[in-house]
Order: sequence, then C-alpha cells, then structure tokens
Amino acid sequence: MKTVSSLRSEVDSWNVIKQQIHDLTDLIQLNDASLRIELEAEILKLEGELEKRSFATMFSGPYDHDDAILAIHAGAGGTDSQDWADMLQRMYLRWAESRGFSAEILDMTPGEEAGIKSATISISGRFAFGYLRSEKGVHRLVRLSPFDAAHRRHTSFALIEILPQVSMEEADIDINPSDVKLDVFRSSGAGGQNVQKNATAVRLTHIPTGIVVTCQNERSQTQNREFAMRILRGRLIELKHAQREEERAVLRGEYTKAEWGSQIRSYVLHPYQMVKDHRTDFQVGNTQSVLDGDLDSFMEDFLKANSG
Repeated sequence: MKTVSSLRSEVDSWNVIKQQIHDLTDLIQLNDASLRIELEAEILKLEGELEKRSFATMFSGPYDHDDAILAIHAGAGGTDSQDWADMLQRMYLRWAESRGFSAEILDMTPGEEAGIKSATISISGRFAFGYLRSEKGVHRLVRLSPFDAAHRRHTSFALIEILPQVSMEEADIDINPSDVKLDVFRSSGAGGQNVQKNATAVRLTHIPTGIVVTCQNERSQTQNREFAMRILRGRLIELKHAQREEERAVLRGEYTKAEWGSQIRSYVLHPYQMVKDHRTDFQVGNTQSVLDGDLDSFMEDFLKANSG
C-alpha cells in the first residue's frame, strides 16, 4: 500500500504538470500581448519544476526514496576532531531543516571537553537517503585550532555513515531474533552521569557480525528498541552491499581498502577559505554557507557525476 500510494502521488503530480502545459499552450495560442509577461513567468516556473523532476530520476537506488540514518564518528585528533564532529552534526541538522525534512537525534556520546564523540540521527523526508548517500565517507577540516594555546593549524577528521531507514517488511535482509542480544540501561549525559531514573536506553548486539547499536533518546524503552532495530537493519543492509561491492571490485582488479586518509571532502578555514569534494573536484569558497547547511550543490554534483 505504501508503494501504491507513492506511485499514485507521483503520477498525480505529473498529471498536474501535463494540465499546466495544456493550459499554457491554450493561452499562448490566444496571441494576447497583455499576457506575455505573465506567460513568460509561468513558463520559467514550469521549466524549473521539470528540471527538478528530471534530477529526481537519478534516485533509482532501491532505498533512495526512503528515510535515512546519519551517523557521525569523530576521528583521531582528540578535542579538535570531537568539535569537528559537532560542527558536522550542526551542518546536517541545518541542511535537513532547509529542505523541510524532520531530524531527530537518536543517540549521542559527548566529548570530554567539547564536541561529540559520535551521534546517530534519523532524517525523514522524500529522497532523504538518495541525497545523503553522497555524504558517506571521511570529512577533513583544516583550521587554526581554538583548543591549542599556541593557536596552531590543525587537521581534524570525522567519518560519516549513511544508512537506509527501512521497515522490517521492506528490508531485503532477515534478522534472526536469537542472533540479537538486548541490554537496557539508563541514558547518560555529558560526563557520563545518568540522566534518567528508569532504564529506557537500549543496546543491541548482533552476535554473528559483532555490530553494536545503541539508542538512548528520551523516550520509552519500546520506542528505543524499535529505532535501534532500524539502525541495525540499516547497518546489515550496508554491510551486505559493501561485501557485494568488494567482490565486484576484486573481480575487476580495482579493490583498495578504504582508509581514514581517503577523505571525500575537505573544509579549509585557514590559510584560505574553500570546501572541495575530492571525488568530483566541485568546490566553493564560501565555507560558512556550507557549514550552515548549504550542501545541495555538492550532493547534486555528486549524483550527476554518478548517475551513469
């Protein structure tokens, strides 16, 4: 029913455009000079809508239409990298807000002095996974460190994971309940102190793979368990996909192990201002705008480059 509803909505929206084209064609044939400015504006608006829909055809992956789970992990570099992970969290929350997507922090581990060690965020909206899959990989920051007394330049790294958020019915994967170990505990805040009296936080361990998932948002244990299962399904789907890609790459003789050094994007704040995507060579000079969530140009450039 979900698939039928989505397809019906898609067809209906195309029928609306079809009718708009017919209406504009009829008005143009009237050859009324007083309508010229209005018609030109409507045509430009229609062209923009068609361009957006043409771009949407690039979302052809099995989970591109689904919601996404975004995980952020601070790399080596102590406080600077944890602060960088926090900056990335803010960037993606701003991006989601700008697109009208809903975002909810499911799990977060604060840093010792500043920033975060890791965070897991649920992002819901049309094509959320399709857009965000371009962000998967290592992100590098170069700046004058605010945590260095000598104010020297530091390079920090953070890893972004993007997982599809699919229901049990839609997931192309089976999870045997006996393979999952469940632990419950009290949610903890900064410094490790317990912030809830009741044990509502959930930790799931998938025994065959060793994957561990936690969810400790301020909700019920049942809700936390459901979200933790969604994250686990996403990780298992990603693991299955990665194994397939590795096998294909080995057969092609192209396989190279992904390492921390292989960053996908660099954000340089000193000695100059630039954000550059190393996969497409797309770059902009307004770093603050990007850090405020202006990511669409990077995402779209990546998707266009990989649409074949």
